[in-house]
This record gives sequence, C-alpha cells and structure tokens, in this order.
Amino acid sequence: MAENRTDHNAPVLVIGLGRFGSAVAEQLVKQGREVLAIERNAALVQKYSSILTHVVEADATDIDALRQLGAQDFSAAVVGVGTSIESSVLITVNLVDLGTEHVWVKAITPAHGKILTRIGANHVVYPEADAGVRAAHLVGGRMLDFIEFDDGFAIVKMYPPKETQGFTLGESQVRSKYGVTIVGVKSPGEDFTYAQPDTKVSRRDVLIVSGHVDLLERFAARP
Repeated sequence: MAENRTDHNAPVLVIGLGRFGSAVAEQLVKQGREVLAIERNAALVQKYSSILTHVVEADATDIDALRQLGAQDFSAAVVGVGTSIESSVLITVNLVDLGTEHVWVKAITPAHGKILTRIGANHVVYPEADAGVRAAHLVGGRMLDFIEFDDGFAIVKMYPPKETQGFTLGESQVRSKYGVTIVGVKSPGEDFTYAQPDTKVSRRDVLIVSGHVDLLERFAARP
C-alpha cells in the first residue's frame, strides 16, 4: 500500500481505536493522510467506520491476519492498544517482524516502555504521563500551552507578565533578566510576528517563549 517508504505522505497503519489510537487516526485523516485502522472490538469498528476511510475488524496479535491486510506494506504504524500489555508487546513484535520502519507504541508504564524499546519499537509514547506533566505546568494559569523536550528545554505559549506590558522587548530585557527568549508575539486579530528588539508587548498579546523549564516557570510566575 505504501510504495515509497520515505514518503511523509505515505499511508499509516493504526492498531487499536481507544482514546489514543482514535485521536491519532482522526488527526492523520484531517492532515490528508490515508489510514488503515485495525480494531478487534466490533462496536469500535462500527463507531469509526463512518469517520475513518478504512477500518477493519481483526486481531493484530495474529501476524497472519496482519499479513492478509497488507501490514507489511506500511512504513509507519501506531499501536494504541493499552489495556493489555501482552497484546501491545505481541502486536509490536509482529510489526517489527514484518519490517515496519517506524513503530509508534503507547506505553502504560516505564517498564512497559522498556520492553517495547527492547523488542524494536523506535517511538514509545506515554500519553497519560505526558498529559499529566503538561497539565501541571498549565494549572498556574499564565501558561496556555507547554511543550518540553528531552534535555529540559521547552517552548511555551503564555500571557505577558505586567513588567513586559507597554514596553518593547529591548526595553524589558527579558533575556538578560530571566534567561529565556521571547520567540514571537501574537496580537489579537493580527498575524504572528517573530520577536524583534522593537516589538512592543501589550496586555492582550500572547507570547511564545523558549528556554529551560525552570527558567520558564520562574518567568511565568511573575505577576
């Protein structure tokens, strides 16, 4: 089904249509990607058959069933099965054995994730843990969005602290005071603009700020 294994528009195989798998599948479809979804729960198959292009009722722990569906022709697969670690591992092994180049798998615990990595999953996702960490950063109220990278670096969308309102970025000297960088400013009804020293911040603006997590938290805690 996917003839070019390096094509970023190639079809994607999604196994398991729980909350995580269905969200991934629906977003891929919105992006114009072709998706083949495999789910063994007949009720979920029926639910998503009108939303997704291709939904098949099958047991992905059976490698022969995957072969019959052409799973070996996909370069990317997402395993959203989370209720059974055993099923998650079996499905991942099957995909690795079929030569799937990129295998994204939902993990429940660190131990589960370690097993998935050992057997060949090259992208392990912890949706519940990641969502919990993200929510903790957003609870304070000033941050609107938060994306953290592995080395403690993050990018946030946030409301501007009072000390930046009414001043240009050059005047407020955020970088020298707090060690974070304002990447851009979004004013209501206007296009996003990359930050310049003469960019003036208003009370209604939203800032895109990058830096180390601890420094971002300190900056966001300003009144």
